[in-house]
Amino acid sequence: MRIVFFGSPDFALPSLEGLLAAGHEVALVVSQPAKPVGRSAALVDPPVARRAKELGLPVFQPPTLKDDAAFARLAGVGADLFVVVAYGKLLAQRVLDLPRLGCVNVHGSVLPRWRGASPVQAALLAGDAESGVSLMRMEAGMDTGPVYAVARGPIGPEEDAGALAARLAREGAELLVATLPSIEAGAVVPSPQEDSLATLCPKIRREDGQADFSHPAEELVNRLRAFTPWPGLFAFRAGRRVKLLSARAVAGRAGAAPGEVLSAGEEVVVACGAGALALGRLQAEGRRPLDAATFVRGERVAPGERWS
Repeated sequence: MRIVFFGSPDFALPSLEGLLAAGHEVALVVSQPAKPVGRSAALVDPPVARRAKELGLPVFQPPTLKDDAAFARLAGVGADLFVVVAYGKLLAQRVLDLPRLGCVNVHGSVLPRWRGASPVQAALLAGDAESGVSLMRMEAGMDTGPVYAVARGPIGPEEDAGALAARLAREGAELLVATLPSIEAGAVVPSPQEDSLATLCPKIRREDGQADFSHPAEELVNRLRAFTPWPGLFAFRAGRRVKLLSARAVAGRAGAAPGEVLSAGEEVVVACGAGALALGRLQAEGRRPLDAATFVRGERVAPGERWS
């Protein structure tokens, strides 16, 4: 098929490369514009745009798809299908109507659970036992379209957002490539979602990574998994940011205030709203990551101090 591929982050790369390996013609790759990164503010392409350029594919990085010029560029391709994987913007109905077979989306959850921008993180935050990928026929709503196919499975006990997203990206690419022949032949009818079961997940913000020790320790462990590698989980000690790099939930101490350091040795144990958080690796602001024992010695952490 002649395909226009929409995608931006690493999650979309396996689907792009899977389409090419399966012999489909990717006539155009649409990705987010380059953004300034680091102190130098050098413009850096998103991973999909960078990889597409390496492969010699035509790349289109408009700031918006709402204007007539962008619409004309997409219309001029004459695509059979649009494939969208974590592109980062909603497509207007007139764009969705362009390809003869419509638009399909690879989404990182088992829809209708976790519609929105952060399905992988949302599953970990909620402590879900399983997750998966859905291949959906797109419509104008946010992840509301009928579903062609689903692949699901358990979330590994040690999987963080980075590991889970990488696995789901591979599984999504496999599901996409396996299902496209049936879509082209009209041999598969997508099933409507049950809207009453829908849950939503917003875009993750950097400030979401601040630990709130009034919450249960198990919840904070989930937050650490959900926010690794970005934005991470952090707290403040005497006004300075400390990144919490590894943690497990342990028993607390009756009467301890949330954020109180209960012990400081091989682990730093911090009281929570329920239970306590045992921290095994930490990183002080402007310093390198350290195991807890080294961090305690270097930063002179003492029981009784309060973190927030």
